[in-house]
Amino acid sequence: MQFSERMNQFGEGIFSKLLEMKQQKEEKGEEVIDLGVGTPNIPPAAHIRQALCEAAAKPENYIYAIRDQKELLEAVAVWYKNRYHVDLDPDLEICSLLGSQEGLAHIAFSVIDDGDIVLVPDPCYPIFADGPLLAGASLFYMPQKKENDYIIDFSDIPEDIAKKAKFMLVSYPNNPTTAMAPDSFYEELIAFAKKYNIIVLHDNAYSELVFDDKTCGSFLRFPGAKEVGVEFNSLSKTYGMAGARIGFCVGNQEVVEKLKTLKSNMDYGMFLPIQQAAIAAITGDQSCVKETRKAYERRRDVLCDGFNRIGWKMERPKATMFVWAKIPDGFSDSMEFATELMEKAGVLVTPGSAFGPSGEGYARMALVQDEEALHRAAEMIEKSGILRKSK
Repeated sequence: MQFSERMNQFGEGIFSKLLEMKQQKEEKGEEVIDLGVGTPNIPPAAHIRQALCEAAAKPENYIYAIRDQKELLEAVAVWYKNRYHVDLDPDLEICSLLGSQEGLAHIAFSVIDDGDIVLVPDPCYPIFADGPLLAGASLFYMPQKKENDYIIDFSDIPEDIAKKAKFMLVSYPNNPTTAMAPDSFYEELIAFAKKYNIIVLHDNAYSELVFDDKTCGSFLRFPGAKEVGVEFNSLSKTYGMAGARIGFCVGNQEVVEKLKTLKSNMDYGMFLPIQQAAIAAITGDQSCVKETRKAYERRRDVLCDGFNRIGWKMERPKATMFVWAKIPDGFSDSMEFATELMEKAGVLVTPGSAFGPSGEGYARMALVQDEEALHRAAEMIEKSGILRKSK
């Protein structure tokens, strides 16, 4: 059999590898605390689940959706107006996604041709790079340096690359680094995109998971943003609806229209009961969002304080559902460290190398376990003696 040369660029996904490691450990009857994949374990609020159940009980809701319901599009427009102070045309500036991952995997097909340059952050969430690669792009990595608080410095992008670039992906609050960007960054981003005629995609999946009484808005609130790009948003983390796969692409009318056309040739739209659940989430009681944020903030404190106490030094993140930390002294390879941590301590983390060249030397931990489990993870790591290697 012969297969696509495109697939030679890809190996087994890192999260599949981590799952295999976990399963092998559990098959031996050993305990595993999984801090690897960012799968929320906080369920949707009762009113959201009720809306889904009621809609799922109606026989007429099992037809192809084909397109987004008008009620959903109008709800998203109201949500963005109330939450982000951004005006959106429901008919022209909003497109649903079967989760942000699906949108990130496919949007490049509607923007680039083979060999076009796409600018992606480094480190970055893997699909930021993999989506454009699937579409035949050439990647240029924009460094996110610790000394610059992980904020992209546009002066790091050579002039000849900027002139050729067609598309760029940016995301703050950032996965995996957890960084937040100041307003000045977005102003520079829009100016840069206009100067070089680059389409911008800003991923805003973590705008509600911002801690210490801080807040975060939308890229689209800045003047000129709609002229250069779109924003992806997701209900996965904010409302605990990860398995339902609900995301949105909003903003520039031309980009949204092209994505809608692409998707009309790829899928039959979002399951109607899930559309109803999405409407319930973004139009209903928002106290659940605050409760979710506080839960992640408590988990952050437990994990960081506990790991610091046993000798793995790390900073409390300002946002997201992750902790990004340098691997302990005595280790130089993040995959080697993650493997040894799993084998000796039974704690699963994601090696930083999975997020691009600049991720080496770091590990990402997802705050997807309750506080008791996070206390237990610190105890298991301390008992394993793995940190003594750094002394």
